[in-house]
Amino acid sequence: MDTRLALHALGEQAQRRVSDLSRSLAAVQVQVVAHDASDAHARAVLFDRVEPALYELLHELRCQRARVLALACGPEPLAGSVPFQMLRAGASEVLAWDDSTGLCASIAARLQRWREVDAVVDSELVQRNAVGRSPSWCDCMRRVVEIAMFARGPLLLTGESGTGKELVARLVHALDPRPNKGELVVLDCTTVVRELAGSEFFGHERGAFTGAVQARDGAFALADRGTLFLDEVGELPPALQAQLLRVVQERTYKHVGGNTWHRTTFRLICATNRDLEVEISRGDFRADFFHRIAHTRCQLPPLRERGDDVLLLVEHFLREFCAQPRAPKLDPVVMRYLVDRAYNGNVRELRHLIGRICDRHVGAGALSVGDLPPEDLATLELTSSEEWPDSSVETMVSRALTMGIGLKELSRVTSDAAIRLALAAEGGNLQRAARLLKVTDRALQMRRAQGAA
Repeated sequence: MDTRLALHALGEQAQRRVSDLSRSLAAVQVQVVAHDASDAHARAVLFDRVEPALYELLHELRCQRARVLALACGPEPLAGSVPFQMLRAGASEVLAWDDSTGLCASIAARLQRWREVDAVVDSELVQRNAVGRSPSWCDCMRRVVEIAMFARGPLLLTGESGTGKELVARLVHALDPRPNKGELVVLDCTTVVRELAGSEFFGHERGAFTGAVQARDGAFALADRGTLFLDEVGELPPALQAQLLRVVQERTYKHVGGNTWHRTTFRLICATNRDLEVEISRGDFRADFFHRIAHTRCQLPPLRERGDDVLLLVEHFLREFCAQPRAPKLDPVVMRYLVDRAYNGNVRELRHLIGRICDRHVGAGALSVGDLPPEDLATLELTSSEEWPDSSVETMVSRALTMGIGLKELSRVTSDAAIRLALAAEGGNLQRAARLLKVTDRALQMRRAQGAA
């Protein structure tokens, strides 16, 4: 397999080691293609000194959604916090090159794993269900795919409401490579009635309680050989958490009203929008249960950290909601609004908004501001007021002050510019320009007369 190698500011001694590196990696079927500058397809960076430019290079590669192996070939070993800083900058792995066969095999294994994971991330299954190409979302999807394909312990999905935790749980189940895999069983913990919780999870025997006219399997039995997804697990009361401990750890349980132990094997995925470690400190969540369900954790990013994904998600939801052969185009004003709008409910809120817009849209034309529902117009006005004045105004004022222009002259110039622009926007119509400027016709006439004088 070919691997692009970016060489970062190497001295003569380090440059001579590039050929050694190439030969050693070739022995484990890794062909190195060296580049002196940053390469969008680079998968490894060779460096002999740590400096700000190296961190910038790693950050640039991460922004290009590359997974990068940082290889140190300098005389001094990596020490202190440097490897962790490089990870934060964008590296996926940091190793010190020692020309050993074991290290080369380890590098080859890492690169092969990354290729396998990236191939799945780019597959139709993932791209169709987990829309997004922003760096934070790509990092998250790589972790999700790697967990689904190579991990077996319980997974805890965390993140704000609406970030797609159930979607990710379904994706993990779909990508799980177990042979003869069972079904995905979803249990929303917010809907579990405390008095019937035992039956929901463990099942019950006939006559176990009033109304139990026949035996019933619970979630643990239904999820056997499959996946059990406990949504909003943070809502479970501590007493019920204690009852679930044995099943999560030992995979054995009894029906309510029964004496026989049953075995079950399932993949456990839990999700919550709560900070469970804070809940533990308050005594609202059991620490022992937390550690059993959080063998692996994955934090889903909120939509505000996925700005590059908004329009991709909009197009995806337009295809879902609009009953047309092709999704309608967006008026530039609507596009700007959708990108700049705050989504406290994250992707779920964006999806509902696009659904409302599609309900109002008619014809084959582009989506326009008239398609925005009335309840969303207030948000549009709030966004517009918050965006003004923007940084360009401050830049203009700062430049004027530097040139020695005072407040009086600034006021006159900006007023003249506003009048000129308003008249141009309204085709020279004085009355409409006055309404746009929120002044009377008489005041606008006087202001123009003063300017002419």
